[in-house]
Amino acid sequence: MTKAAAKAKKLKTSLAPMLSVRRGVSAVEFYRKAFGAKELFKLVSEDGSVVAQLAVGGSDFWVADESPTHQNFSPETLGGSSTRMVLIVDDPDGVFETATKAGASVISAVADQSYGWRVGRVADPYGHHWEIGKPLPMK
Repeated sequence: MTKAAAKAKKLKTSLAPMLSVRRGVSAVEFYRKAFGAKELFKLVSEDGSVVAQLAVGGSDFWVADESPTHQNFSPETLGGSSTRMVLIVDDPDGVFETATKAGASVISAVADQSYGWRVGRVADPYGHHWEIGKPLPMK
């Protein structure tokens, strides 16, 4: 068995969102600054559009410039998004502050919620909403 075949055989099923954005190169940089995202893969085409795989902690997600021809639209084009990203971290207050300093807009401040979470919500400069929080200890 070749190395490539062995690697393919070991591949586990996973699910990773792909965020369609305008200004993909700057979006990748924003996610690096705001959430400490690590770049796993990045392809920049001749026209400057980007497809990148990023990781925050143990979670991967993708970022790509919108492509209306392929029915991939950014929230800026649609006037909103049908998805929210939920980022679960040990320090939601700190990550929230870092994200806003990097350019995210506050939707709701971080606070303890009656349903047992400490969470806040920001909109990134590309129109995607991020809930940043953690479950509270059971009382």
